[in-house]
Amino acid sequence: MSQSKPKLAILDDYQNIAPSHFTHLEPRISITSYPKTLNPRIPSQQDDLIQRLQEYDIILAMRERTPLSAETLSQLPNLKLLLTTGQRNRALDTEYCRSRGIPVAGTESRGGKGKGTPSTVQHTWALILSLARHVARDDAALKSGRENWQGSLGMSLSGKTLGLVGLGKLGSAVARIAVLGFGMDVLAWSVNLTQDKADEQALSVGLEKGDIRVVSEKQELFKEADVVSVHYVLSDRSRGIVGATELGNMKKGGILINTSRGPLIDEDALLETLNKGGIGGAALDVFDPEPLPLDSPWRTTKWGVDGRSEIVLTPHMGYGDEQIHGWYDAVAENLEAWLDGRELKTLL
Repeated sequence: MSQSKPKLAILDDYQNIAPSHFTHLEPRISITSYPKTLNPRIPSQQDDLIQRLQEYDIILAMRERTPLSAETLSQLPNLKLLLTTGQRNRALDTEYCRSRGIPVAGTESRGGKGKGTPSTVQHTWALILSLARHVARDDAALKSGRENWQGSLGMSLSGKTLGLVGLGKLGSAVARIAVLGFGMDVLAWSVNLTQDKADEQALSVGLEKGDIRVVSEKQELFKEADVVSVHYVLSDRSRGIVGATELGNMKKGGILINTSRGPLIDEDALLETLNKGGIGGAALDVFDPEPLPLDSPWRTTKWGVDGRSEIVLTPHMGYGDEQIHGWYDAVAENLEAWLDGRELKTLL
């Protein structure tokens, strides 16, 4: 390590949360924050990203907000350590980093010591209820002084069917609330999901075997469900896993929720479906790209009027709660360990 202070770049900290967690290290490192995300899929922004990061020894990525591919990393000659929040980050080319001997370290969850309901699951249900009960729409109507006291009736979730695209830890926790909290029937589908696996997942969250019913065909889930919630890992194979066919098979009054990753849903197909009022509505916390451009149709369209479906949007806040402070504390501990020559935790 050179005698000059190592330089740390903090990426995509939209709310300026990170710096206070690194103040005790300021005598040993030079810190710069870059809250504005650059999208490397746009050539001009890829060039800007490389120019931005070339001088840094250490980069801290907030989850998957800025992808760092081999193409990008290969042009960062000074990089010695790559840090990220969370226990995995598929937007980082960890194989390339290993080939260059660059350690990549993440963080374990510190938001509740493994107990309670995960933040993303809480946000999923906030979106489901907001859309089903027209909370956001009616709030806006009352505040705008519209003459009509009430709009359309809300959807009662009791006895309705929830369809889960993906049944990992988060999907299973969403299913638990559906069954115990609202008396919903729950269907699940993913490429390799079996009923035995679904029963294991059900038991792990305090449900009974059979409370989560696996359907063998994806289209069956979209035809039967009143509420569809996406909880799938993004990969090249899963991009667009919800497309025009799936959306076309949904019930006219059905609602779609995505708190997972934006590219899992074919955006063009979803926009077309919602613009013609093909389903009851959608509640989205994730998009492609992020942050949403100011001229994005998600921002500029007058949703819920003139035959268009109702929409609820949030700015990728599914995990945006107090646990972020815990993540940055863990990152700071890893950084201090690296500066001291000690072993890093949660290597990716």
